[in-house]
Amino acid sequence: MAIETIIWEKNSIKIIDQSQLPLKLEYLYLKEIDQVREAITSLKIRGAPALGIAAALGIVVGIQSSSAQNWPDFREELQKTVNFLRSSRPTAVNLFWALERMIRRAEENNERPIPEIKRILQEEALKILEEDKICNRRIGQKGAALISDGDTVLTHCNAGALATADYGTALGILYRAKEEKKKIRVYVDETRPLLQGARLTAWELLQEGFKVTLICDHMAGAVMQEGKIDKILVGADRVAANGDTANKIGTYTLAVLAREHHIPFYVACPFSTVDLSIPGGEKISLEKRSPDEITQINGKRIAPKGVEVYNPAFDITPAKYITAIITEKGIHRPPFIKTLRGKEGK
Repeated sequence: MAIETIIWEKNSIKIIDQSQLPLKLEYLYLKEIDQVREAITSLKIRGAPALGIAAALGIVVGIQSSSAQNWPDFREELQKTVNFLRSSRPTAVNLFWALERMIRRAEENNERPIPEIKRILQEEALKILEEDKICNRRIGQKGAALISDGDTVLTHCNAGALATADYGTALGILYRAKEEKKKIRVYVDETRPLLQGARLTAWELLQEGFKVTLICDHMAGAVMQEGKIDKILVGADRVAANGDTANKIGTYTLAVLAREHHIPFYVACPFSTVDLSIPGGEKISLEKRSPDEITQINGKRIAPKGVEVYNPAFDITPAKYITAIITEKGIHRPPFIKTLRGKEGK
């Protein structure tokens, strides 16, 4: 997409306020660390790769006003900033990966003057942003080989430019396939409760000239049964070493339905989303969110007062349901415990 989701501008983080889409394209300038964390927790910015970038740039925002004169004092302020951002959302591994990378970069330069360390951290954050753009293009190039001319693809939540620095992961594959002159139709799950499919993915794809059909989440089984879907393509927030994948709630349901209807089920993500320290999906921490997301729509209550609410934001798709995981390294197929550790896909 031509629209950039997150950029560094005027010593602040400029983001699209995704909570306003598709009715309004509005930008926010995040100049304080509290603003960065609030934007992450309220889903003004979301998507695993974008959260990693926001975390890295959040470090820059958080420490740019530091008055520390020596490394121990600066290290203490840096750790407080990291801990503050670390507590924002638990599932997307890219956020933690970016924070650890920023800490590492600072520690490698701990003998330099504090102003120089600040400059180095800003350079590192911008490097993470630029690397994501390159990574997304590679995922698109690798994954487009799996898309045939005339395919109809079902996707869930949003794994496009709005979830990354540019282009997207799952949607990036579709963008690349379209650039290769393949004609593609896309079915988009609305993705309850916050409707990222209806609000974000449908908007993105229409901007790029795709034929888009929006469906309610629980229509997915019916359209598969009717033979309308050739492939399913989703993103990921964390992938365990064995290939178990955490993604937006409802992804597991699609994977089970795909197996029943013999439809290939693909996961697309940067390799930084793969967490080899976690053996399986049971070790992934899944975020639970506010009941208001289910009991209200646009601030209007739709459920009776007093009803109990269970609102997990993510579910785990066991590796056995995943046909392949597409990263910038290539196409990783089962057994994932070997192909992911080998890093290079085929």
